[in-house]
Amino acid sequence: MPYRIVFVCLGNICRSPIAEIVMRRLVRTAGLEDRIAVESGGTGDWHLGEPADPRTLDVLRRNGYDGSAHRARQFTPQWFDEHDLVVAMDDSNLTALRRMAPPDARDKIRLLLSFDPDAAQSEVPDPYYGGADGFDDVLAMIEQACRALLEQVKTEL
Repeated sequence: MPYRIVFVCLGNICRSPIAEIVMRRLVRTAGLEDRIAVESGGTGDWHLGEPADPRTLDVLRRNGYDGSAHRARQFTPQWFDEHDLVVAMDDSNLTALRRMAPPDARDKIRLLLSFDPDAAQSEVPDPYYGGADGFDDVLAMIEQACRALLEQVKTEL
């Protein structure tokens, strides 16, 4: 059974799909696809079934990633049983996840940037209401934090 990671943001069209796609590539490059599974979801249901935000797809494409297959999904309490690690993008998602988590699953929830010892902040900001440059900043933060996360997960395998 692989170690299962799920990245969570609000609508599953910006930050969490970026993290899922970045982490999948890191896992594949490390030759760990059979040992680590990666998904994403959102705490809200506004975008269910929709592709990622066009700006998400653009920043991914410009940096050599393919996000075209992504479709937004909603995180549900049952997902706690299906995942070993639930990674929130910001404090509001962290709070929402803690509220829905059964008591024995709360220790599975972490902020993504908590894995990056060099992070200048604790949250991945939501780029949705800003310009395209916010997506570039978010991708850079996520890439660095996902590299650190993978190193930690490798020690647990």
